[in-house]
Amino acid sequence: MIKKEYIRSVLDIFASSPFKPLGMHASKGGEAVRKLNEAVIAYCDGNAQRVEELSQEIDVIEHEADVLKQTIRSELSSSIMLPVHASDLLDFLKPQDSISDVAQEVSYWFTLREFNASDEVRQSLLDLMDKVLETVEVYEELVSTISELLEASFSKRDVEETLSLVIKVEEMEHQVDVAEKELMRKVFQQEDNIGGTGVYHLARLVDGIGDIADKAEHAADRLRTMVIRR
Repeated sequence: MIKKEYIRSVLDIFASSPFKPLGMHASKGGEAVRKLNEAVIAYCDGNAQRVEELSQEIDVIEHEADVLKQTIRSELSSSIMLPVHASDLLDFLKPQDSISDVAQEVSYWFTLREFNASDEVRQSLLDLMDKVLETVEVYEELVSTISELLEASFSKRDVEETLSLVIKVEEMEHQVDVAEKELMRKVFQQEDNIGGTGVYHLARLVDGIGDIADKAEHAADRLRTMVIRR
């Protein structure tokens, strides 16, 4: 349960800067993905107990992210003055929130079945997760620039630096997409060894992990729109 004191602290921060809670919310997504990275390692090592523990920890983080999201939305409905369009900010918040949502869903799927595939698939799954985590952490860096933009009154140089990070997230998401497709081929080649159910389970995991990078890229695109339309 999220304590009322936590919610009040978020409100206090929001009063001083509407963008700091957005950074806090982005950090919750990053925290969930870092836990998911631990879960992937535990899953590939056959440590089912640790996978279950991490899934529960991600559940808590996702709930904290939801509290932040709801607080931000409720504050935006007030008469607070913003240097950007409120609708653009909300459009940006939605895919950002999906990062922790998808991490939670994938972590649950890890608990349903033990890993049973080739070492090549195991290593490719770990590599895919590494790429996704790198993408999300660059995305976190991107969101952290919003408060700096506000303090600099959206100077041309700072805006260009922010937009360059958007491009970096997009490029990294493309790399994830390439790795995801290659791993999916490897998974389907395992059907004779792990059966249709095993292939389906692994395919869901691969698709879910890749979807996290998609959400980060979508949120980065929405952030770019928010900055350009300010």
